[in-house]
Amino acid sequence: MVPKVGVGTVLIGDDWPTVASVVSLASDPYCGNWRVVRGADGFALDRAIHAAGWNFLFMKDELKTTFFGAMGTQRIQSAIKRILGKVQRKKFNCLEVTGIVTKRFFGVPYVTVSARAMNWRLSPRP
Repeated sequence: MVPKVGVGTVLIGDDWPTVASVVSLASDPYCGNWRVVRGADGFALDRAIHAAGWNFLFMKDELKTTFFGAMGTQRIQSAIKRILGKVQRKKFNCLEVTGIVTKRFFGVPYVTVSARAMNWRLSPRP
């Protein structure tokens, strides 16, 4: 079963085994090589990685995608997959969902999903 994703959810890509060895956080598979971190938002993960002596970098801009229709788990997962495609092209290995907003345009519902790409480096801090 795919874990439920909401605002504050953090997903980590290929580097999860390395992250798991540095910080003690559990995860669940999400899609492809991406995993959902259990019990930690971006700030908690940032603190854990810094406490272990590693670096965590954030992308300045948010990535957004929109779909028409009512909000549902499958539709949100599809929107996040589109965002993950953008993140992978930019060579980032983490993603934090920062917003899931439902609105209407001339009576037609639509949902905007936004996220912030992050990268954590394998080199220790000086």
